[in-house]
Amino acid sequence: MSASASRTSPGTLPSRRTVLAGTGAGVLAATVLPAAAARAADAQVGAPLSEYDVVVVGSGASGMTAALTAARRALSVLVVEKAPTFGGSAARSGAGIWLPNNSVILGAGVPDTPQKAAAYLAAVVGSEVPADRQAAFLANGPRMLDFVTANSPLRFRFMEGYSDYYPNLPGGLPNGRSIEPDQIDGNILGAELARLNPAYMPVPAGMVVFSQDYKWLNLAAVNAKGLAVSTECLARGTKAALLGQKPLTMGQALAAGLRAGLMRAGVPVWLNSPLVDLVQEGGAVAGVVVEKEGVQGTVRARRGVIVGSGGFEHNAEMRAQYHQQPIGTQWSVGAKENTGDGIRAGQRAGAALALMEDAWWGPSIPLPGEPYFCLAERTLPGGLIVNGNGARFVNEAAPYSDVVHVMYEKDRGAVGSHIPAWLIVDQNYRNKYLFKDILPTIVFPDSWYEAGAAKKAWTWDALAGQIGVPAAALRTTLSRFNTQAWNGTDSDFHRGDTAYDHYYTDPGVTPNSCLAPVWAPPFYAFKIVPGDLGTKGGIVTDARARALRADGSVIRGLYAAGNASAAVMGHSYAGAGSTIGPAMTFGYVAANDIADS
Repeated sequence: MSASASRTSPGTLPSRRTVLAGTGAGVLAATVLPAAAARAADAQVGAPLSEYDVVVVGSGASGMTAALTAARRALSVLVVEKAPTFGGSAARSGAGIWLPNNSVILGAGVPDTPQKAAAYLAAVVGSEVPADRQAAFLANGPRMLDFVTANSPLRFRFMEGYSDYYPNLPGGLPNGRSIEPDQIDGNILGAELARLNPAYMPVPAGMVVFSQDYKWLNLAAVNAKGLAVSTECLARGTKAALLGQKPLTMGQALAAGLRAGLMRAGVPVWLNSPLVDLVQEGGAVAGVVVEKEGVQGTVRARRGVIVGSGGFEHNAEMRAQYHQQPIGTQWSVGAKENTGDGIRAGQRAGAALALMEDAWWGPSIPLPGEPYFCLAERTLPGGLIVNGNGARFVNEAAPYSDVVHVMYEKDRGAVGSHIPAWLIVDQNYRNKYLFKDILPTIVFPDSWYEAGAAKKAWTWDALAGQIGVPAAALRTTLSRFNTQAWNGTDSDFHRGDTAYDHYYTDPGVTPNSCLAPVWAPPFYAFKIVPGDLGTKGGIVTDARARALRADGSVIRGLYAAGNASAAVMGHSYAGAGSTIGPAMTFGYVAANDIADS
Protein backbone atom coordinates (compact mmCIF):
# COMPACT_ATOMS: atom_id res chain seq x y z
CA MET A 1 0.00 0.00 0.00
CA SER A 2 1.39 3.41 -0.93
CA ALA A 3 1.81 6.24 1.54
CA SER A 4 -1.00 8.09 -0.18
CA ALA A 5 -3.33 5.16 0.43
CA SER A 6 -2.91 5.54 4.19
CA ARG A 7 -5.47 8.31 4.42
CA THR A 8 -7.56 8.60 7.53
CA SER A 9 -11.23 9.16 7.84
CA PRO A 10 -12.73 10.68 10.97
CA GLY A 11 -14.48 7.39 11.59
CA THR A 12 -16.84 6.70 14.45
CA LEU A 13 -16.57 5.64 18.03
CA PRO A 14 -14.97 2.20 18.34
CA SER A 15 -17.14 -0.83 17.83
CA ARG A 16 -14.17 -3.18 17.70
CA ARG A 17 -10.96 -3.28 19.74
CA THR A 18 -7.39 -2.12 19.08
CA VAL A 19 -4.21 -2.70 21.08
CA LEU A 20 -1.09 -0.56 20.45
CA ALA A 21 2.44 -1.22 21.78
CA GLY A 22 5.44 1.19 21.71
CA THR A 23 6.77 4.01 19.52
CA GLY A 24 9.31 4.51 16.71
CA ALA A 25 10.28 5.21 13.08
CA GLY A 26 13.32 4.43 10.94
CA VAL A 27 15.30 2.02 8.79
CA LEU A 28 19.04 1.36 8.65
CA ALA A 29 21.54 -1.46 9.15
CA ALA A 30 19.99 -4.43 10.97
CA THR A 31 20.90 -6.73 13.82
CA VAL A 32 18.84 -9.67 15.10
CA LEU A 33 18.84 -11.62 18.34
CA PRO A 34 19.82 -15.24 17.59
CA ALA A 35 16.95 -17.71 17.99
CA ALA A 36 14.67 -14.87 19.11
CA ALA A 37 11.73 -16.07 17.11
CA ALA A 38 11.95 -19.56 18.58
CA ARG A 39 11.73 -18.19 22.09
CA ALA A 40 8.67 -16.03 21.48
CA ALA A 41 6.83 -18.05 18.82
CA ASP A 42 3.38 -19.34 19.67
CA ALA A 43 3.78 -18.09 23.25
CA GLN A 44 0.76 -17.28 25.32
CA VAL A 45 1.54 -16.66 28.96
CA GLY A 46 -0.99 -16.43 31.76
CA ALA A 47 -4.75 -16.22 31.71
CA PRO A 48 -6.54 -14.33 28.94
CA LEU A 49 -7.26 -10.78 30.13
CA SER A 50 -9.13 -9.31 27.20
CA GLU A 51 -9.32 -9.03 23.42
CA TYR A 52 -9.24 -6.00 21.13
CA ASP A 53 -8.69 -5.21 17.50
CA VAL A 54 -5.53 -3.29 18.29
CA VAL A 55 -3.25 -3.13 21.31
CA VAL A 56 -0.96 -0.12 21.69
CA VAL A 57 2.04 -0.42 24.00
CA GLY A 58 2.94 2.97 25.46
CA SER A 59 0.98 6.14 26.18
CA GLY A 60 3.43 8.68 24.76
CA ALA A 61 2.86 10.83 21.70
CA SER A 62 3.11 7.96 19.21
CA GLY A 63 1.03 5.52 21.23
CA MET A 64 -1.83 7.88 22.03
CA THR A 65 -1.93 9.22 18.45
CA ALA A 66 -2.07 5.65 17.16
CA ALA A 67 -4.79 4.69 19.62
CA LEU A 68 -6.88 7.76 18.79
CA THR A 69 -6.57 7.06 15.08
CA ALA A 70 -7.52 3.39 15.42
CA ALA A 71 -10.51 4.25 17.60
CA ARG A 72 -11.80 6.81 15.12
CA ARG A 73 -11.40 4.23 12.38
CA ALA A 74 -13.99 2.10 14.23
CA LEU A 75 -11.50 -0.32 15.78
CA SER A 76 -11.53 -1.33 19.41
CA VAL A 77 -8.31 -0.26 21.12
CA LEU A 78 -6.46 -0.80 24.36
CA VAL A 79 -3.40 1.15 25.49
CA VAL A 80 -1.10 -0.58 27.99
CA GLU A 81 1.38 1.57 29.86
CA LYS A 82 4.24 0.49 32.11
CA ALA A 83 4.30 3.67 34.21
CA PRO A 84 1.81 4.80 36.85
CA THR A 85 1.37 7.91 34.70
CA PHE A 86 0.52 8.57 31.05
CA GLY A 87 2.38 10.77 28.58
CA GLY A 88 5.87 9.25 28.65
CA SER A 89 8.77 11.42 27.51
CA ALA A 90 6.43 13.59 25.43
CA ALA A 91 4.73 14.88 28.59
CA ARG A 92 8.14 15.88 29.97
CA SER A 93 9.20 17.72 26.82
CA GLY A 94 8.89 21.17 25.29
CA ALA A 95 6.68 19.47 22.68
CA GLY A 96 8.08 21.08 19.58
CA ILE A 97 6.67 19.25 16.57
CA TRP A 98 8.47 19.32 13.21
CA LEU A 99 5.93 18.79 10.41
CA PRO A 100 6.51 20.36 7.00
CA ASN A 101 3.50 21.75 5.11
CA ASN A 102 1.07 21.42 8.00
CA SER A 103 -2.03 23.60 8.10
CA VAL A 104 -0.79 25.70 11.04
CA ILE A 105 2.39 26.92 9.37
CA LEU A 106 0.75 27.35 5.98
CA GLY A 107 -1.95 29.43 7.67
CA ALA A 108 0.80 31.56 9.21
CA GLY A 109 2.22 32.27 5.77
CA VAL A 110 5.25 29.99 5.92
CA PRO A 111 6.45 29.53 2.32
CA ASP A 112 6.72 25.75 2.52
CA THR A 113 6.02 23.35 -0.34
CA PRO A 114 6.17 19.56 -0.66
CA GLN A 115 9.12 19.97 -3.00
CA LYS A 116 11.08 22.11 -0.53
CA ALA A 117 10.33 19.73 2.32
CA ALA A 118 11.37 16.66 0.34
CA ALA A 119 14.61 18.29 -0.78
CA TYR A 120 15.44 19.41 2.75
CA LEU A 121 14.68 16.09 4.46
CA ALA A 122 16.68 14.18 1.85
CA ALA A 123 19.62 16.55 2.35
CA VAL A 124 19.44 16.16 6.14
CA VAL A 125 19.08 12.38 6.46
CA GLY A 126 20.76 11.21 3.26
CA SER A 127 20.32 7.85 1.63
CA GLU A 128 20.46 5.79 4.84
CA VAL A 129 16.70 6.27 5.32
CA PRO A 130 14.66 4.83 2.42
CA ALA A 131 12.99 7.44 0.25
CA ASP A 132 9.56 5.86 0.67
CA ARG A 133 9.76 6.27 4.46
CA GLN A 134 10.74 9.91 4.08
CA ALA A 135 7.85 10.38 1.66
CA ALA A 136 5.41 8.64 4.00
CA PHE A 137 6.36 10.99 6.84
CA LEU A 138 6.03 14.11 4.69
CA ALA A 139 2.70 13.01 3.16
CA ASN A 140 1.05 11.85 6.37
CA GLY A 141 2.33 14.46 8.81
CA PRO A 142 -0.09 17.23 7.76
CA ARG A 143 -2.99 14.74 7.64
CA MET A 144 -2.11 13.51 11.11
CA LEU A 145 -2.16 17.02 12.53
CA ASP A 146 -5.56 17.80 10.99
CA PHE A 147 -6.89 14.50 12.33
CA VAL A 148 -5.64 15.19 15.87
CA THR A 149 -7.08 18.70 15.78
CA ALA A 150 -10.45 17.33 14.66
CA ASN A 151 -10.56 14.56 17.26
CA SER A 152 -9.08 16.14 20.39
CA PRO A 153 -9.06 19.51 22.15
CA LEU A 154 -5.51 20.14 20.92
CA ARG A 155 -4.73 23.28 18.95
CA PHE A 156 -1.28 24.34 17.80
CA ARG A 157 0.89 27.46 17.42
CA PHE A 158 3.63 28.25 14.92
CA MET A 159 7.04 28.62 16.61
CA GLU A 160 7.96 31.58 14.43
CA GLY A 161 11.65 32.13 14.01
CA TYR A 162 12.74 28.74 15.34
CA SER A 163 14.85 27.94 12.32
CA ASP A 164 15.24 24.54 10.74
CA TYR A 165 18.50 23.19 12.11
CA TYR A 166 20.25 23.36 8.73
CA PRO A 167 18.59 26.33 7.04
CA ASN A 168 21.37 26.65 4.48
CA LEU A 169 20.62 23.23 2.98
CA PRO A 170 18.30 22.98 -0.05
CA GLY A 171 14.72 23.50 1.11
CA GLY A 172 15.71 24.70 4.60
CA LEU A 173 13.60 27.48 6.11
CA PRO A 174 15.34 30.10 8.31
CA ASN A 175 11.99 31.01 9.90
CA GLY A 176 11.27 27.36 10.68
CA ARG A 177 8.56 24.75 10.31
CA SER A 178 8.04 23.79 13.97
CA ILE A 179 4.81 24.08 15.94
CA GLU A 180 3.82 23.50 19.57
CA PRO A 181 0.55 22.88 21.43
CA ASP A 182 -1.58 25.81 22.47
CA GLN A 183 -2.73 26.19 26.08
CA ILE A 184 -5.14 23.57 27.46
CA ASP A 185 -7.16 23.64 30.67
CA GLY A 186 -6.21 20.53 32.65
CA ASN A 187 -9.68 20.47 34.18
CA ILE A 188 -10.90 18.71 31.04
CA LEU A 189 -9.24 15.53 32.35
CA GLY A 190 -10.94 15.53 35.72
CA ALA A 191 -9.33 13.03 38.09
CA GLU A 192 -7.14 11.72 35.26
CA LEU A 193 -5.04 14.89 35.45
CA ALA A 194 -3.35 13.49 38.56
CA ARG A 195 -1.94 10.69 36.39
CA LEU A 196 -0.22 12.98 33.86
CA ASN A 197 3.56 12.45 33.83
CA PRO A 198 5.14 15.65 35.24
CA ALA A 199 7.17 18.04 33.11
CA TYR A 200 10.95 17.80 33.01
CA MET A 201 11.14 21.48 34.01
CA PRO A 202 8.01 22.89 35.67
CA VAL A 203 6.71 26.21 34.41
CA PRO A 204 7.38 29.02 36.93
CA ALA A 205 4.51 29.35 39.40
CA GLY A 206 1.80 31.78 38.35
CA MET A 207 2.89 31.88 34.70
CA VAL A 208 1.73 30.30 31.47
CA VAL A 209 4.80 29.73 29.31
CA PHE A 210 5.09 28.32 25.82
CA SER A 211 8.24 26.65 24.55
CA GLN A 212 8.93 29.55 22.21
CA ASP A 213 8.76 32.00 25.13
CA TYR A 214 11.94 30.67 26.73
CA LYS A 215 14.04 32.32 24.03
CA TRP A 216 12.83 35.68 25.34
CA LEU A 217 12.60 34.84 29.04
CA ASN A 218 16.34 34.22 28.91
CA LEU A 219 16.73 37.88 27.90
CA ALA A 220 14.15 39.52 30.18
CA ALA A 221 16.82 41.47 32.09
CA VAL A 222 18.40 43.04 28.99
CA ASN A 223 15.81 43.10 26.22
CA ALA A 224 12.51 44.98 25.92
CA LYS A 225 10.78 42.12 24.13
CA GLY A 226 12.09 39.71 26.75
CA LEU A 227 10.50 41.81 29.47
CA ALA A 228 7.26 42.07 27.47
CA VAL A 229 7.08 38.29 26.97
CA SER A 230 7.72 37.73 30.67
CA THR A 231 4.89 40.12 31.49
CA GLU A 232 2.61 38.35 29.01
CA CYS A 233 3.40 34.94 30.58
CA LEU A 234 2.44 36.32 33.98
CA ALA A 235 -0.75 37.87 32.58
CA ARG A 236 -1.77 34.52 31.06
CA GLY A 237 -1.21 32.85 34.42
CA THR A 238 -3.26 35.47 36.23
CA LYS A 239 -6.12 35.14 33.75
CA ALA A 240 -6.14 31.35 34.06
CA ALA A 241 -6.22 31.58 37.85
CA LEU A 242 -9.14 34.01 37.79
CA LEU A 243 -11.04 31.63 35.51
CA GLY A 244 -10.32 28.65 37.76
CA GLN A 245 -8.30 26.91 35.07
CA LYS A 246 -5.36 24.56 35.40
CA PRO A 247 -3.30 25.82 32.45
CA LEU A 248 -1.08 23.35 30.61
CA THR A 249 1.40 24.08 27.82
CA MET A 250 4.22 22.27 25.99
CA GLY A 251 4.43 18.51 26.63
CA GLN A 252 1.86 18.69 29.40
CA ALA A 253 -0.67 20.13 26.95
CA LEU A 254 0.18 17.61 24.23
CA ALA A 255 -0.22 14.58 26.49
CA ALA A 256 -3.34 15.96 28.17
CA GLY A 257 -4.97 16.78 24.85
CA LEU A 258 -4.32 13.33 23.40
CA ARG A 259 -5.55 11.68 26.60
CA ALA A 260 -8.72 13.77 26.45
CA GLY A 261 -9.23 12.58 22.88
CA LEU A 262 -8.91 8.96 24.03
CA MET A 263 -11.38 9.55 26.84
CA ARG A 264 -13.93 10.95 24.38
CA ALA A 265 -13.37 7.96 22.10
CA GLY A 266 -13.82 5.51 24.97
CA VAL A 267 -10.29 4.07 24.74
CA PRO A 268 -9.10 2.40 27.96
CA VAL A 269 -5.56 3.06 29.18
CA TRP A 270 -4.14 0.51 31.58
CA LEU A 271 -1.46 2.11 33.74
CA ASN A 272 1.02 0.07 35.79
CA SER A 273 0.76 -2.60 33.10
CA PRO A 274 4.21 -3.29 31.63
CA LEU A 275 4.75 -5.29 28.46
CA VAL A 276 6.26 -8.71 29.17
CA ASP A 277 6.35 -10.11 25.64
CA LEU A 278 4.57 -10.36 22.33
CA VAL A 279 2.25 -13.28 21.53
CA GLN A 280 2.95 -15.01 18.21
CA GLU A 281 0.76 -17.41 16.28
CA GLY A 282 1.78 -18.86 12.94
CA GLY A 283 4.55 -16.32 12.44
CA ALA A 284 2.29 -13.33 13.14
CA VAL A 285 1.98 -11.20 16.26
CA ALA A 286 -1.41 -11.85 17.80
CA GLY A 287 -1.30 -9.99 21.09
CA VAL A 288 0.73 -9.06 24.13
CA VAL A 289 1.60 -10.50 27.49
CA VAL A 290 1.31 -7.81 30.15
CA GLU A 291 1.59 -7.71 33.88
CA LYS A 292 -1.54 -6.22 35.40
CA GLU A 293 -1.93 -5.88 39.15
CA GLY A 294 1.03 -8.18 39.65
CA VAL A 295 -0.37 -10.96 37.47
CA GLN A 296 0.79 -11.82 33.95
CA GLY A 297 -1.93 -12.29 31.40
CA THR A 298 -2.57 -12.22 27.66
CA VAL A 299 -4.39 -9.54 25.72
CA ARG A 300 -5.20 -10.70 22.22
CA ALA A 301 -5.00 -8.29 19.28
CA ARG A 302 -7.20 -9.37 16.41
CA ARG A 303 -5.75 -6.86 13.93
CA GLY A 304 -2.35 -5.78 15.21
CA VAL A 305 -0.02 -4.56 17.95
CA ILE A 306 1.60 -1.13 17.77
CA VAL A 307 4.74 -0.70 19.85
CA GLY A 308 5.14 2.88 21.10
CA SER A 309 7.00 2.13 24.32
CA GLY A 310 9.90 4.54 23.90
CA GLY A 311 13.63 3.95 23.75
CA PHE A 312 16.18 2.28 26.02
CA GLU A 313 17.83 5.33 27.57
CA HIS A 314 17.35 4.01 31.10
CA ASN A 315 18.63 0.50 30.44
CA ALA A 316 22.29 0.47 31.51
CA GLU A 317 22.95 -2.96 29.98
CA MET A 318 21.64 -1.96 26.55
CA ARG A 319 23.48 1.35 26.62
CA ALA A 320 26.71 -0.45 27.45
CA GLN A 321 26.07 -2.87 24.60
CA TYR A 322 25.21 -0.36 21.89
CA HIS A 323 26.67 3.04 22.81
CA GLN A 324 30.17 4.43 22.86
CA GLN A 325 31.63 5.01 26.29
CA PRO A 326 31.40 7.00 28.42
CA ILE A 327 27.64 6.86 28.66
CA GLY A 328 25.19 6.79 31.52
CA THR A 329 21.49 6.38 32.11
CA GLN A 330 21.79 9.25 34.60
CA TRP A 331 22.49 11.71 31.78
CA SER A 332 19.14 11.21 30.00
CA VAL A 333 16.01 13.27 30.55
CA GLY A 334 13.78 10.63 28.91
CA ALA A 335 11.02 9.01 30.97
CA LYS A 336 12.60 6.68 33.54
CA GLU A 337 10.40 3.78 32.43
CA ASN A 338 12.05 3.74 29.00
CA THR A 339 14.18 0.61 29.32
CA GLY A 340 13.74 -0.85 25.85
CA ASP A 341 10.98 -3.34 26.70
CA GLY A 342 9.18 -2.95 23.37
CA ILE A 343 12.40 -3.02 21.37
CA ARG A 344 13.56 -6.26 23.01
CA ALA A 345 10.14 -7.86 22.59
CA GLY A 346 10.19 -6.95 18.91
CA GLN A 347 13.69 -8.39 18.57
CA ARG A 348 12.55 -11.65 20.16
CA ALA A 349 9.75 -11.73 17.60
CA GLY A 350 12.34 -11.53 14.81
CA ALA A 351 12.45 -7.80 14.11
CA ALA A 352 15.65 -6.22 12.85
CA LEU A 353 17.07 -3.29 14.78
CA ALA A 354 18.87 -0.18 13.52
CA LEU A 355 20.39 3.07 14.79
CA MET A 356 20.97 1.44 18.16
CA GLU A 357 24.24 3.33 18.57
CA ASP A 358 22.57 6.73 18.34
CA ALA A 359 20.34 8.96 20.47
CA TRP A 360 18.65 12.35 20.46
CA TRP A 361 21.80 13.80 21.94
CA GLY A 362 22.39 17.15 23.60
CA PRO A 363 25.14 18.72 25.73
CA SER A 364 23.97 18.36 29.32
CA ILE A 365 25.11 19.44 32.79
CA PRO A 366 24.98 16.54 35.30
CA LEU A 367 23.30 18.49 38.09
CA PRO A 368 22.44 16.66 41.31
CA GLY A 369 19.13 14.88 41.01
CA GLU A 370 18.64 15.26 37.25
CA PRO A 371 20.73 16.36 34.26
CA TYR A 372 20.06 19.70 32.61
CA PHE A 373 19.77 19.66 28.80
CA CYS A 374 21.53 22.84 27.56
CA LEU A 375 19.89 24.90 24.84
CA ALA A 376 20.29 28.66 25.24
CA GLU A 377 23.10 28.56 27.79
CA ARG A 378 25.75 27.34 25.35
CA THR A 379 24.58 29.68 22.59
CA LEU A 380 24.20 33.02 24.38
CA PRO A 381 27.09 35.46 23.83
CA GLY A 382 29.81 35.41 26.46
CA GLY A 383 30.38 31.67 26.71
CA LEU A 384 32.41 28.94 25.03
CA ILE A 385 33.01 25.20 25.38
CA VAL A 386 36.49 23.74 25.82
CA ASN A 387 37.81 20.18 25.91
CA GLY A 388 40.18 18.51 28.35
CA ASN A 389 43.09 20.29 26.68
CA GLY A 390 41.57 23.71 27.26
CA ALA A 391 40.78 24.23 23.56
CA ARG A 392 37.57 24.94 21.66
CA PHE A 393 36.52 22.12 19.35
CA VAL A 394 33.01 22.86 18.08
CA ASN A 395 30.53 25.59 17.16
CA GLU A 396 28.76 25.90 20.51
CA ALA A 397 25.58 27.15 18.82
CA ALA A 398 25.32 24.18 16.44
CA PRO A 399 22.35 21.79 16.69
CA TYR A 400 22.65 19.99 20.02
CA SER A 401 22.83 16.52 18.51
CA ASP A 402 25.76 17.60 16.34
CA VAL A 403 27.69 18.92 19.33
CA VAL A 404 27.55 15.54 21.07
CA HIS A 405 28.42 13.68 17.87
CA VAL A 406 31.56 15.83 17.70
CA MET A 407 32.32 15.15 21.38
CA TYR A 408 32.23 11.40 20.78
CA GLU A 409 34.07 11.53 17.47
CA LYS A 410 36.96 13.52 18.91
CA ASP A 411 37.00 11.62 22.20
CA ARG A 412 37.41 8.36 20.27
CA GLY A 413 40.92 9.37 19.29
CA ALA A 414 41.98 10.29 22.83
CA VAL A 415 39.70 8.90 25.52
CA GLY A 416 38.81 11.49 28.10
CA SER A 417 39.89 14.43 25.95
CA HIS A 418 36.37 15.70 25.15
CA ILE A 419 34.10 14.00 27.69
CA PRO A 420 33.54 15.79 29.91
CA ALA A 421 33.88 19.18 28.26
CA TRP A 422 33.38 22.51 30.03
CA LEU A 423 31.08 25.46 29.30
CA ILE A 424 32.84 28.63 30.48
CA VAL A 425 31.05 31.95 31.11
CA ASP A 426 31.87 35.13 33.02
CA GLN A 427 30.08 37.43 35.45
CA ASN A 428 29.01 39.75 32.66
CA TYR A 429 27.09 36.79 31.17
CA ARG A 430 25.63 35.95 34.58
CA ASN A 431 24.46 39.53 35.11
CA LYS A 432 22.41 39.40 31.92
CA TYR A 433 20.93 35.97 31.30
CA LEU A 434 18.79 33.31 32.88
CA PHE A 435 20.74 30.09 33.45
CA LYS A 436 18.46 27.08 33.68
CA ASP A 437 15.92 28.55 36.12
CA ILE A 438 18.42 30.71 38.03
CA LEU A 439 17.77 34.43 37.53
CA PRO A 440 20.62 36.77 36.55
CA THR A 441 22.98 37.78 39.41
CA ILE A 442 21.53 35.08 41.71
CA VAL A 443 24.17 32.70 43.07
CA PHE A 444 24.11 29.11 41.91
CA PRO A 445 23.09 26.45 44.45
CA ASP A 446 25.87 25.04 46.63
CA SER A 447 24.78 21.56 45.53
CA TRP A 448 25.98 22.29 41.97
CA TYR A 449 29.49 22.92 43.23
CA GLU A 450 29.41 20.02 45.69
CA ALA A 451 28.44 17.66 42.84
CA GLY A 452 31.33 18.90 40.69
CA ALA A 453 28.91 20.14 38.02
CA ALA A 454 29.95 23.77 38.47
CA LYS A 455 33.24 25.52 39.23
CA LYS A 456 34.03 29.16 40.05
CA ALA A 457 37.30 31.11 40.13
CA TRP A 458 38.53 34.70 39.94
CA THR A 459 41.19 34.15 37.29
CA TRP A 460 41.51 32.11 34.11
CA ASP A 461 44.45 30.19 35.55
CA ALA A 462 42.61 29.33 38.74
CA LEU A 463 39.62 28.13 36.73
CA ALA A 464 41.92 25.99 34.59
CA GLY A 465 43.22 24.34 37.75
CA GLN A 466 39.71 23.59 38.97
CA ILE A 467 38.62 21.91 35.74
CA GLY A 468 41.95 20.16 35.15
CA VAL A 469 43.05 21.77 31.89
CA PRO A 470 46.45 23.37 31.08
CA ALA A 471 46.38 27.01 32.20
CA ALA A 472 48.49 28.26 29.30
CA ALA A 473 46.23 26.53 26.78
CA LEU A 474 43.09 27.98 28.34
CA ARG A 475 44.60 31.47 28.32
CA THR A 476 45.43 31.09 24.63
CA THR A 477 41.93 29.81 23.85
CA LEU A 478 40.19 32.62 25.72
CA SER A 479 42.41 35.31 24.23
CA ARG A 480 41.73 34.12 20.70
CA PHE A 481 38.00 33.70 21.38
CA ASN A 482 37.76 37.22 22.81
CA THR A 483 39.50 38.72 19.79
CA GLN A 484 37.07 36.96 17.46
CA ALA A 485 34.13 38.00 19.62
CA TRP A 486 35.13 41.67 19.45
CA ASN A 487 35.39 41.34 15.66
CA GLY A 488 32.12 39.41 15.41
CA THR A 489 33.54 36.58 13.28
CA ASP A 490 34.32 33.05 14.43
CA SER A 491 36.78 31.96 11.77
CA ASP A 492 37.58 28.76 13.71
CA PHE A 493 34.12 27.17 14.04
CA HIS A 494 31.76 29.61 12.25
CA ARG A 495 29.49 30.31 15.19
CA GLY A 496 26.84 32.69 13.96
CA ASP A 497 26.95 31.75 10.28
CA THR A 498 23.37 30.40 10.14
CA ALA A 499 19.93 31.54 11.25
CA TYR A 500 19.73 28.60 13.65
CA ASP A 501 22.90 29.77 15.43
CA HIS A 502 21.17 33.05 16.24
CA TYR A 503 17.91 31.67 17.66
CA TYR A 504 18.97 31.48 21.33
CA THR A 505 21.11 34.62 21.32
CA ASP A 506 20.98 38.27 22.38
CA PRO A 507 19.97 40.61 19.52
CA GLY A 508 21.34 43.52 21.53
CA VAL A 509 24.90 42.23 21.12
CA THR A 510 26.74 43.39 18.02
CA PRO A 511 28.26 42.74 15.56
CA ASN A 512 27.43 39.05 16.16
CA SER A 513 24.61 38.18 18.56
CA CYS A 514 26.29 34.80 19.22
CA LEU A 515 29.61 36.20 20.39
CA ALA A 516 30.83 38.29 23.31
CA PRO A 517 34.18 38.22 25.10
CA VAL A 518 34.73 36.37 28.38
CA TRP A 519 36.54 38.91 30.54
CA ALA A 520 34.67 39.84 33.77
CA PRO A 521 35.57 37.86 36.90
CA PRO A 522 34.54 35.68 38.55
CA PHE A 523 34.50 32.99 35.88
CA TYR A 524 32.27 29.90 35.90
CA ALA A 525 32.67 26.48 34.33
CA PHE A 526 29.95 23.85 33.94
CA LYS A 527 30.65 20.20 33.23
CA ILE A 528 29.23 19.09 29.88
CA VAL A 529 28.42 15.43 29.22
CA PRO A 530 26.63 13.65 26.35
CA GLY A 531 23.04 13.78 27.55
CA ASP A 532 19.96 12.94 25.53
CA LEU A 533 16.21 13.30 25.17
CA GLY A 534 15.99 9.55 24.53
CA THR A 535 17.54 6.95 22.27
CA LYS A 536 16.70 6.85 18.56
CA GLY A 537 17.45 3.23 17.64
CA GLY A 538 14.90 0.46 17.57
CA ILE A 539 12.72 -1.76 15.43
CA VAL A 540 13.21 -1.39 11.69
CA THR A 541 9.95 -0.40 9.99
CA ASP A 542 8.77 0.28 6.47
CA ALA A 543 6.77 3.20 5.06
CA ARG A 544 3.61 1.67 6.58
CA ALA A 545 5.23 1.44 10.05
CA ARG A 546 5.26 -2.38 9.81
CA ALA A 547 8.08 -4.18 11.62
CA LEU A 548 10.61 -5.84 9.34
CA ARG A 549 12.95 -8.81 9.68
CA ALA A 550 16.60 -8.58 8.66
CA ASP A 551 15.72 -9.96 5.21
CA GLY A 552 13.17 -7.18 4.69
CA SER A 553 10.11 -9.39 5.15
CA VAL A 554 7.18 -8.05 7.16
CA ILE A 555 6.24 -9.42 10.59
CA ARG A 556 2.48 -9.63 10.28
CA GLY A 557 0.56 -7.89 13.04
CA LEU A 558 3.52 -5.91 14.43
CA TYR A 559 4.01 -2.16 14.03
CA ALA A 560 6.31 0.35 15.73
CA ALA A 561 6.53 4.12 16.04
CA GLY A 562 8.42 6.73 18.03
CA ASN A 563 11.63 5.88 19.87
CA ALA A 564 10.86 2.16 19.89
CA SER A 565 11.64 2.25 16.17
CA ALA A 566 14.68 3.38 14.19
CA ALA A 567 14.19 7.08 13.49
CA VAL A 568 13.21 8.42 10.09
CA MET A 569 15.71 11.22 10.83
CA GLY A 570 18.57 8.74 10.61
CA HIS A 571 21.65 10.07 12.37
CA SER A 572 20.51 13.68 12.00
CA TYR A 573 17.89 16.13 13.27
CA ALA A 574 15.90 18.32 10.87
CA GLY A 575 14.43 20.82 13.32
CA ALA A 576 12.76 21.36 16.67
CA GLY A 577 10.32 18.49 17.15
CA SER A 578 12.02 15.92 14.91
CA THR A 579 11.29 13.34 17.60
CA ILE A 580 7.62 14.02 18.29
CA GLY A 581 6.54 14.94 14.75
CA PRO A 582 7.55 11.60 13.19
CA ALA A 583 6.44 9.68 16.31
CA MET A 584 2.88 10.96 16.04
CA THR A 585 2.89 10.61 12.26
CA PHE A 586 3.96 6.96 12.20
CA GLY A 587 1.57 6.11 15.04
CA TYR A 588 -1.15 7.53 12.80
CA VAL A 589 0.22 5.65 9.77
CA ALA A 590 0.32 2.36 11.68
CA ALA A 591 -3.28 2.62 12.88
CA ASN A 592 -4.54 3.54 9.43
CA ASP A 593 -2.65 0.66 7.87
CA ILE A 594 -4.30 -1.74 10.28
CA ALA A 595 -7.72 -0.24 9.56
CA ASP A 596 -7.16 -0.41 5.80
CA SER A 597 -5.83 -3.98 5.76
